[in-house]
Amino acid sequence: MIDFFEITKRALNGPYSAEQDFAMKILVPKLKAVVKKYGIKYDPNNPVPSDDKLADDIFQAGLELCAEVGCYCKDTSRIIKFTPEEIAEALRDAPFAPVYGEGADEKAMSVRRPESSEKPYCFLGAGGGISTNEDVYVRMVEGYGRIPKINSVTCPTITKINGMDVVAGSPLELLACIRSVELGRAALRRAQRPGLPIMNAIATAVTAAGKITGSSFGLRNTDAWICGFTSPMQVQFERLNEVAYILARGGKIVGESGEIMGGYCGGPEGTAVINVAYHVLSILVLRASSHLTFPIDFRYASNTSQEVMWAVSTSTQAITRNSHHPILNLTYVGAGPMTEMCLYEIAAAHIGRVASGGNIEFGGVAKAITLDHFTPLEPRFASEVSHAAAGMTRAQANEMFKLLNAKYKDQLPNPPKGKKFQEAFDWDSIVPCQEYVDLYGRIKNELTSYGLKFE
Repeated sequence: MIDFFEITKRALNGPYSAEQDFAMKILVPKLKAVVKKYGIKYDPNNPVPSDDKLADDIFQAGLELCAEVGCYCKDTSRIIKFTPEEIAEALRDAPFAPVYGEGADEKAMSVRRPESSEKPYCFLGAGGGISTNEDVYVRMVEGYGRIPKINSVTCPTITKINGMDVVAGSPLELLACIRSVELGRAALRRAQRPGLPIMNAIATAVTAAGKITGSSFGLRNTDAWICGFTSPMQVQFERLNEVAYILARGGKIVGESGEIMGGYCGGPEGTAVINVAYHVLSILVLRASSHLTFPIDFRYASNTSQEVMWAVSTSTQAITRNSHHPILNLTYVGAGPMTEMCLYEIAAAHIGRVASGGNIEFGGVAKAITLDHFTPLEPRFASEVSHAAAGMTRAQANEMFKLLNAKYKDQLPNPPKGKKFQEAFDWDSIVPCQEYVDLYGRIKNELTSYGLKFE
């Protein structure tokens, strides 16, 4: 596989294009062309399809899109191009079963195939959710560390330090990034899980300087750094600078993409194809040890709709059938904590993703944009559902998704806000209130009656 110096060279010297021309004259026409060429069509009756040919066609369309379009560097207005042979080499040489964590919490993230009975890797926590202050941050991370099935942690974002709002690019960002790592490590020790890997590489960071600075105060090479693309199929020097630093210190990178369904990629068909292209670019451009994807429905700013489920399930099947590079699916639910809708969304999304062969990240509650609206109970529920879904057929997952989706789809435009962590959990013991425990138990019993078998 070509090395990172060659990626940098192409980012500086590749073919020139204006940014808007890259999106509208290169990417969009080619995406439409490959969707048409391979006959890819969204089927509303099967949000979790069992069609292996469809999955393989989506994979081939994604490879063709990647070779024809490449990746746009926003800082230089140059396109980083790849040949089909280089793409094939990248898929051949991509990392296989990377290991994260230390001691008792060391675990490999392996590739799962559709309908696999292997339990998914569970990357759990805040999903970038924003916390009021450091006290909330520490209690949340300790609560995540107590989740039995957790394999790695995604920490919240710190918005204030010493009472001051964190300003991106200022010394306060660097100080907040340092503080978030120090507090995260301390919280995991309090949870008796010191070896758990922190894998969202300082959610507080906006700039490469913030991420790199914070990394020196407690992140380990057995953790992971998330580095993401910009929509559509673009990368910035900020992210490439992070990659250069992480590679030099011997760390692991989780590539990230979150395309907007309803934007440049169009509907579910284009979203599925571009997911595959990002998977390949993650290996080549970001040198990722695994890839994380979270397409978002433009209408709802979440990704539990039926259309997104189809795009995620088909692209996950495409990737897991044709690549040994691990994939994580991140779910953002619309509803907030301690609501029926939130738990139904979590269950529906993870049943479909796991049956399609995905590993999971979860933590995006109340769209991850409402202050303190996340608790340790939602990711715990996601992990229990995901383990229970391992071994389900895609046909079973398809029917169960439709059943659960019917319970919340009409609320997607205006989901309930739910409760803050401080309202749903006891502050001192970090345990849920009885009302939330009762709701949690009732929904689990309902899912059991539908055929989901919890451990």
